[in-house]
Amino acid sequence: MATSDFVLGGVAAMGAGLFTNPVEVIKTRIQLQGELAARGSHAQPYKSVFQAFVTVAKNDGILGLQKGLAPALCFQFVINSFRLSIYTQAVEKGLVHNKTGDISFAKGMFWGALGGVVGSYCASPFFLIKTQLQAQAAKQIAVGYQHPHASMSDAIRQIYRKNGVFGLWRGSMANVGRATVASAVQIATFGQAKSLLKENGVVTNPTILSFCSGLSAGSFVAVAITPLDVITTRLYNQAVDSQGRGLYYKSWLDCVLKILRSEGVYGLYKGFWPIYLRSAPYSTLVLLFFDELIALRERYGLHY
Repeated sequence: MATSDFVLGGVAAMGAGLFTNPVEVIKTRIQLQGELAARGSHAQPYKSVFQAFVTVAKNDGILGLQKGLAPALCFQFVINSFRLSIYTQAVEKGLVHNKTGDISFAKGMFWGALGGVVGSYCASPFFLIKTQLQAQAAKQIAVGYQHPHASMSDAIRQIYRKNGVFGLWRGSMANVGRATVASAVQIATFGQAKSLLKENGVVTNPTILSFCSGLSAGSFVAVAITPLDVITTRLYNQAVDSQGRGLYYKSWLDCVLKILRSEGVYGLYKGFWPIYLRSAPYSTLVLLFFDELIALRERYGLHY
């Protein structure tokens, strides 16, 4: 695996994450709103995506829209360093092509999923901390359990002190499932869309081609991962006892069943619109940045 692919994949994702983190904050708040409460029986400080932006800015300040940015960027660097570099290496070795030389959708999904598994597990502590910091809000608009972390480093110390190293990987399997589906759908759709647009002469400019392909990938991702994203957010943000056991949910399955019983199917799709509004531009930006960084590397011969 080329070191440059590893680094460029991470840098591209951090660039995209910087722009989309505010939407991620809104998404987290909406997913935690009305946790395990019947629809219409709870306070609803976040009524829509636009109203939620205004509410957060008004009560937490403009910087409140960038809560959890440090762990969010760390998460993006680690997971995408693995998944983009693994996929790129698979492409270069011809492992995603069929007998005719075209990119295989199924093989693309496999390598995208594999990268997602490796990357999401390694980056899980950052996603855990990101979720808990993004949930922090002024009392009048607070939703979900409020963790008393002052920063990313303080969160690491508190979690380690209370639950040890394993506490930092709590809920990691839920995130692995979420990231695997997201990565497989995003990367496979991106590659397939890119091939179709290029081969049919619809788009020929490399930058515009990457943009259109990324937009298509992000749209499919939003539809595929919303329930998995809700489950991951709930598991990561819940309070835990001294043994690191969740006080709300015992497992991934327990979380699903409790959401369905209390909130109905609607509960599993909370935050769909912010997920879509984040996924489409995020996929566009990260894959666009990655392609552009690869192009710069090739132009200047920066192989290492």
